[in-house]
Amino acid sequence: MGTDFRFETDRLVLRDWRVDDWEPFWAGTNTPEVMRWLGGVCDADKRLAAQDRLLSYRRDHGHTFWAIERKNDGAIIGFCGLKRSNQQGGPMGMMEVGWRLRQEAWGQGYAKESAAASLDLAFGRFAAGEVIALTVQRNAPSWGLMKRLGMKRREDLDFSNSDFDPENPVIIVYSIDRAMWTTQNG
Repeated sequence: MGTDFRFETDRLVLRDWRVDDWEPFWAGTNTPEVMRWLGGVCDADKRLAAQDRLLSYRRDHGHTFWAIERKNDGAIIGFCGLKRSNQQGGPMGMMEVGWRLRQEAWGQGYAKESAAASLDLAFGRFAAGEVIALTVQRNAPSWGLMKRLGMKRREDLDFSNSDFDPENPVIIVYSIDRAMWTTQNG
């Protein structure tokens, strides 16, 4: 696989997972508030399966939802990065950007900073032509960030999946292509 992945922004480090990252990651993000639109709090089996998936994305594709380390204190505040879309019923195989931050880190621009870095990497290092992002309709903060990143709604890619919001099982999709990202971000 080569060298460990590490990418720095002004305030954050996106990097490969370390064994000692998992405990603080789950302690901060496996809460009812954070997991509200992500299928609910995970038990031990679901946490282990998620860890295995994240590591397999890195192994199989060279990218994953990386650990986010805050520079000023070294805290693991969540994850952000890239994977190949694999949700049942969805746009399989497309490059997907995603994020999950602990509640204490919300509202400080960390999600946008790490997602923008991930999009830079998608179009630069990983040669993506288009990147999508997925969320449930009722997760307005998530699709609000997608809009702030310059992503456009792609109703043609929406799909039904009740794993995340059983009351409203529509997963909505936003996307941005390389040309639009480059135009917006020079």
